[in-house]
Amino acid sequence: MEEWRLIDLGYQEPLMAQCFYEAVAICVDRGISPNTLIITSPSRPYVCIGYHQRLEDEIDLDYCRSQGLPIIRRGQGGGAVYLDSNQVFYQLVAHEDSPAVPKDVEELFRRCLAATMHVYHSLGVPAEYKPINDVVVRGRKISGNGAGRLGKAVILVGNIILDWDFERLVRVLKVPDEKFRDKMAKSMREWLTSLKQELGHVPPVERIKELIAEGFEKALGIKLVPGRPTPEELRVFEEEVKPKHTSREWLYLPEERHPWAHPGRVVKITDGVRVVSVAHKAKKMIRVTAELMEDKLLDVIISGDFFAVPEEAIHELEEALRGCRLEEGELRKRIKEFYARTGVSTPGIGPEDFTRALMKLREAVEAYLPSIKPSAEEQER
Repeated sequence: MEEWRLIDLGYQEPLMAQCFYEAVAICVDRGISPNTLIITSPSRPYVCIGYHQRLEDEIDLDYCRSQGLPIIRRGQGGGAVYLDSNQVFYQLVAHEDSPAVPKDVEELFRRCLAATMHVYHSLGVPAEYKPINDVVVRGRKISGNGAGRLGKAVILVGNIILDWDFERLVRVLKVPDEKFRDKMAKSMREWLTSLKQELGHVPPVERIKELIAEGFEKALGIKLVPGRPTPEELRVFEEEVKPKHTSREWLYLPEERHPWAHPGRVVKITDGVRVVSVAHKAKKMIRVTAELMEDKLLDVIISGDFFAVPEEAIHELEEALRGCRLEEGELRKRIKEFYARTGVSTPGIGPEDFTRALMKLREAVEAYLPSIKPSAEEQER
């Protein structure tokens, strides 16, 4: 049975609560830290966005600034969310060679979320695993989870939800108008739940922490031994992780990498050149913003609340699509070649979903300017 370190960080300021596990992952990748489970909670509220999301598409920045809410981009995919001390985080970091850690991402979720369900079941809540990465109670979400890699380190993060602040949960998100916000609020109240909603009270946090550790020991067949962060992990956090996560380059990651991008669905830049934004809802949301010359992709941003392992592989897909025409066969071929070449895993979505998302660029331009005609090959089909 493997022995892993258990670190209880207690309540921490948002950046430490959200990102310290990344310092541990860096040290695990370098071979100087053991496999570790971290348990922590944020000491004050903040907003967190997924690795692939465009900040200004997802978050009401004016509201967050007026409320003094920090905004942190995490290193894993998923959607934007408001977080506070009503969540208990668990953050698993393990070397890829550990026999306790499944190599397949979907299997990693399935096995580790057995630990999450153990917590809820022990407290009398009938939670169930909902693939790919959720835990639900009678169809209502009660835990959100993400996974990723950093070098040779495998990462899984998630939470036990004590209660929701629905007003802020809805308010931090960017929406087209207040009617849409009202509808979103109603939907969230119908489809999200918490320990307080299910039990009528919040159990002691120390008991929840005990159950998290117990759940992971059972789910992974490991023994957790209490420990503390090492001086090197704290140094890496202060000197490597913190500067990255507080930089504009990281917070505005897609925008900084693609300065040509403009908000709006179809924006004419010059004759024949347009910037187009579309969204495609598969099992996860895929957003595509592209710079087009007629029907040729000059550049493209792929964002959304999906997961990719490794996350940075999506940048390679963006590069592979440059110069491609908006023809279904050509797009599908390049995307499948990307999957084969990189071995990337995108749980719940695949090449066909990205192909459909990109083809919506063509639909948007044709609706805006019906001058892009089907190619001869497409007409024959």
